[in-house]
Amino acid sequence: MEKATYKNSGVDLDVYAESMSRLPKLVARTFSPRVLRLDGGFAGLFQLNGMVKDGGPLRKYDDPVLVSCTDGVGTKIKIACQTNRHSGVGIDLVAMSVNDAICCGAEPIFFLDYVACPKDDPDLLETLVAGIAKGCEEVGCALIGGETAILSGMYNPGEYDLAGFCVGVAERSKIIDGKSIQNGDVLIGIASSGCHSNGFSLIRQVVFDIAGLKPDDYVPELGKTVADELLTPTRLYVRPALTLLEKFGANEGIRGIAHITGGGLVENLSRVLPDGLKCDITPDSWEILPVFKWLQKLGSIDDAEMKRVFNMGLGLVLVVKPEIADSVSSELDDMGLKNYRIGKIIRQ
Repeated sequence: MEKATYKNSGVDLDVYAESMSRLPKLVARTFSPRVLRLDGGFAGLFQLNGMVKDGGPLRKYDDPVLVSCTDGVGTKIKIACQTNRHSGVGIDLVAMSVNDAICCGAEPIFFLDYVACPKDDPDLLETLVAGIAKGCEEVGCALIGGETAILSGMYNPGEYDLAGFCVGVAERSKIIDGKSIQNGDVLIGIASSGCHSNGFSLIRQVVFDIAGLKPDDYVPELGKTVADELLTPTRLYVRPALTLLEKFGANEGIRGIAHITGGGLVENLSRVLPDGLKCDITPDSWEILPVFKWLQKLGSIDDAEMKRVFNMGLGLVLVVKPEIADSVSSELDDMGLKNYRIGKIIRQ
């Protein structure tokens, strides 16, 4: 009788060790002076105040509040698996959490990832973590740890799942909680890069089941293939938002921020508004990206359903003091970000 081994059950610890050996160089790229190295340890360490080893001072928080967010990438991963194109979903993973954190006015400071696979695959894991590290680098967030779980029998061959966990920090006095939003404040929407990471169960049904398209099919309306469009990474809004907060002030000028994800524009904006106020959205005030027009036509999707499921071309919306609206738009223009004045705040 053959002896039972972990390897025979689907988990090869030697391959796992090879996978792990590839990650430190990727993770280290994201480190800031606040990261306390604990190579081989069971946790990641991060300091808020104090001094670094070479004696340099760290930025001091007078009354710091930690802000935490967690999310995944959803069934967009299935398209990545269909096409064997995995680098972008790591950016998606980071974006879905850090874009939430910035809505409170918090600077994302560190990130943890969770990767679940049916078997060890060093090349796949390296690609995924490289994408996660790239996203963290783009927003100045340290990837200080994570977990790779080999779950034999849980997933089909070639499949996996991702989850991410972000922690940010904000001065208590600068937390954006929506309480400063007033009647007459202006709504400025910042363009999305596409579908981001929301609505992919509907997208896959429409594109692959109803229309019968394949990932490599070219779509004239989009000027690219199905996969090129649908795997476009989620836009990262952290650095632009932090720049605006620094210049115009949290709550003083920038009074609210909403990340437009599942639920669409109205539902996500309503989350940041105080009682007694609502959004007055100006129809046709921004460019609806071609991908949404294509999806709606392809699946005969009702307008209301489109607006509830997708971002419709706006990934982040700022609620700003009327007097600074033109200046905020100008700053975003200088950053190369399309933006639109999409309405205002009114009384209910």
